Amino acid sequence: MSLSDQALSYVRAISPYQPGKPITELAREMGLPVDSIVKLASNENPLGMSPKAKKAVESAVVGIERYPDQFDLIKALSAHCGIEMNQVVLGNGSNDVLDLIARVFLAPGRSAVFAQHAFAVYPLATLAAGAELIVVPAKNYGHDLDAMKAAIRPDTRIVWIANPNNPTGNFLPYAEVRAFLEAIPKDVVVVLDEAYNEYLASAERQDTAAWLKEFPNLVITRTFSKIYGLAGLRVGYALASAEIADLMNRVRQPFNVNNLALAAAVAALDDHLFVAESYQLNHRGMEQIVAGLKRLGLEHIPSHGNFVTFKAGDAASVNQKLLKQGVIVRPIGGYGLPDWLRVTIGTEPENARFLEALERAL
Repeated sequence: MSLSDQALSYVRAISPYQPGKPITELAREMGLPVDSIVKLASNENPLGMSPKAKKAVESAVVGIERYPDQFDLIKALSAHCGIEMNQVVLGNGSNDVLDLIARVFLAPGRSAVFAQHAFAVYPLATLAAGAELIVVPAKNYGHDLDAMKAAIRPDTRIVWIANPNNPTGNFLPYAEVRAFLEAIPKDVVVVLDEAYNEYLASAERQDTAAWLKEFPNLVITRTFSKIYGLAGLRVGYALASAEIADLMNRVRQPFNVNNLALAAAVAALDDHLFVAESYQLNHRGMEQIVAGLKRLGLEHIPSHGNFVTFKAGDAASVNQKLLKQGVIVRPIGGYGLPDWLRVTIGTEPENARFLEALERAL
């Protein structure tokens, strides 16, 4: 009997998360110069990090020998979101926060509901806690809230909702999300993952943090990895009732966000010009990519994030041909979409490079 046989059966059953291929890995595999490769696979901000955040990181290097103090970032997020400081929980990326929620509420004998084609961390966090995963078929590649409500069982403790959804980009109007919250049992926690919230048009946005007063079973998660450009520093956060936040902090690892990340996040939150510039770049790039996909006759899913998912036929073959040209996109067969690829919106030259390579690959 091997040591792996001694591990928990539900842990052995988990398929590891597959991240986007790193630039350095492709350079090694294909013998390509690193600076010749365009990576549009992981929904990163092509502008990099906020200039204010960069200066904050440089300053924070002094004192790096000290353990982190989360106070300043929690205070900034409290003011930014209009809630109390004891309602904010920080994580080493929003994935960490999602895992904290699962550790608090899930265990063997309990279940969680999520939508087909939704973010891969939801099943990972659910299964790692030993809970049963209830997968609800997608509706137009997105969440079917009526079906998800019907799937809730007496042992269900969490419903995972991504809005916008990754990897499909679907958006649920917030009136529908609110109606869902009003209709489900109050002892079921609804995790509303808003990782791409800052990419929504102003007319689509809603102050969901204000809902926490009405829905103590709501947990909102967000990240600094996307529009703020801090993916490599790993900073995410949850907004919740003080009761749930307290429970999450009980299982949170001490010092789970490092000094440089904390300093960068505080500064990035205040860099409104950079966020606006990133939003506009994404808006223009989305139009550029969608126009190119239409020109090539390829079906795509309308997206409200910083990426587009499109149907590529033999996606594995197309992806390999793109890689040989030094262009990295994201295969999403693991999401139940084997014929589709997801491309992150880049700069105008990066988007043009992708479309040219895609045309050759087809």
